[in-house]
Amino acid sequence: MPITELAGILDIPPRTLARRRVAGKLGQDESERLLRIAAVIGRAVQLFEGDVAGAVTWLKSPQKALSHHTPLSYARFEIGAREVESLIGRLEHGVFS
Repeated sequence: MPITELAGILDIPPRTLARRRVAGKLGQDESERLLRIAAVIGRAVQLFEGDVAGAVTWLKSPQKALSHHTPLSYARFEIGAREVESLIGRLEHGVFS
């Protein structure tokens, strides 16, 4: 994922993220957002049985169950991430909503 896209998802200016990357350290809020997004991406990769490209495509595609928002944009906040994980759980069990 390009750094500019990751910066947008984490709500960090790209230059700040580049500096954090060089320093090897994020702030507490930034770390929490990164962990939240990483968990959602991990669940999506499991849903797609290890197909990372398929998972990323799904994460970037508007989903009807998320009011036509992308899962990545929905997961920017804790409650949205839980909703995306709930959707993934439903899809894993064959409940298409």
